Amino acid sequence: MPAVTRALTLLDHLAHQREPMSLAQLTSELALPKSSVHGLCNTLMSFGYLRRQPDGAFLIGPRVMSLAEAFVSGTDVAQEFNALWADAGGAPEETVVLSVLSGTDALYVAVRNSARPIGLAFNVGMRLPAYLSGSGKAMLAQLPPDEVRKLFAAGLLTRLTRKGAREVGGLVKELALTRKRGYSIDDETVREGVCSFGAPVFDASGLAVAGVAVCINKALLGADRGDRHRDAALSVARALSLRLGADVVGPVPAVKVRQRKAGGHA
Repeated sequence: MPAVTRALTLLDHLAHQREPMSLAQLTSELALPKSSVHGLCNTLMSFGYLRRQPDGAFLIGPRVMSLAEAFVSGTDVAQEFNALWADAGGAPEETVVLSVLSGTDALYVAVRNSARPIGLAFNVGMRLPAYLSGSGKAMLAQLPPDEVRKLFAAGLLTRLTRKGAREVGGLVKELALTRKRGYSIDDETVREGVCSFGAPVFDASGLAVAGVAVCINKALLGADRGDRHRDAALSVARALSLRLGADVVGPVPAVKVRQRKAGGHA
């Protein structure tokens, strides 16, 4: 069992670093004997969970995707999201993503990519810091402030652009505003030139079990500055919540994300 714990700790550490790490770095940061780390890496490589660069540094390997796919296949909210789009038909005008909270990350479990390029490819199994992504902030906003502070006790360690909260106090204030207005905004905090509007998804018990976001090329927001995309995110989240048995007050919404017709524009 200790070997399993060490192997999972090593994989988790590499996943959160999001960059190759040498044997010396892993040994130092995991505080384990070099021989143990070397053996773990070799075993994980043999099963495809790690891969090694020409310079000797280690990366997460392709085998982890089978775990992500198995997780997604058993996730009711992902199944309902895909069923929602099957009912709507066609492809969305803008990219729509679904994520669940995994530690401090937003883990993407379903994606409906649009034909309109946004300069960022979302894939099932992809992780982004929850405090930067639209869907992630939509979920974090449903947590008590003390729980957010505890979750990010180590600080906001990852930055993808020059924008976004830099310390936990600022994040707590942003999440309070998000909760008050009912939706989140990612204004180029994940990728320059890309923004998104996110909304939480609730289950029958009233818990926020996921977040959806509509992602847009910022240059194409239009005269309404993204109001219709915000409404689309809220509509998808509400329709999905209803499918999960949530007690949502008011009329049942249609999915309002404009559909792109084959061979032309919606």
